[in-house]
Amino acid sequence: MGLLTGLRNSIARMTTSLFSGGQQQRRIGIYGPPNAGKTTLANRIARDWTGDAVGPESHIPHETRRARRKEDIEIERNGKSVSIDIVDTPGVATKVDYTEFLEHDMEEDDAVRRSREATEGVAEAMHWLREDVDGVIYVLDAAEDPFTQVNTMLVGIIESQDLPVLIFANKIDLDEASVQRINNAFPQHETVPLSALEGDNMDEVYDKIAEYFG
Repeated sequence: MGLLTGLRNSIARMTTSLFSGGQQQRRIGIYGPPNAGKTTLANRIARDWTGDAVGPESHIPHETRRARRKEDIEIERNGKSVSIDIVDTPGVATKVDYTEFLEHDMEEDDAVRRSREATEGVAEAMHWLREDVDGVIYVLDAAEDPFTQVNTMLVGIIESQDLPVLIFANKIDLDEASVQRINNAFPQHETVPLSALEGDNMDEVYDKIAEYFG
């Protein structure tokens, strides 16, 4: 997304906020490291409330290499309705090495291309974070160590932007999942356990989205 496009979008949202008599539309970015289940969550939310999907899911890292947006999602909870756009962003990593794709039986040319696209996707995700989101859902794999440079950096940037943020501890269906480990890593933020794949605890997920972003 270019600077002029971002500026036009920001002005459009401000105009809508000032002159619209309806509810303000909030743009919520779904962030986190690769393979945390961001697209699975985005698809779960979109399908539950619109019947549509956001994008393809894969066990291969960096399947999402461009931000994808699903607009006009109306979530109704406890007599209250919240209207959001969700932005499924590429997984953020400090380095994207093409050799990791070779482990998934890719040809070298395809692996190099994918790593280049993934690197560009990281830059795009950071632009969205600094310019074009009103709140953040930060998705972590509860079976992995949350104490990483990427997670510390991203949560710090989100806090510096003064954005409302929910941390989702995903993949609680796995035996090695530990929600407490994520609580310990980021005690300053509320952590919501879920399995986007299995649909576990989605009622609480929607309650919290309505509470934080409504």
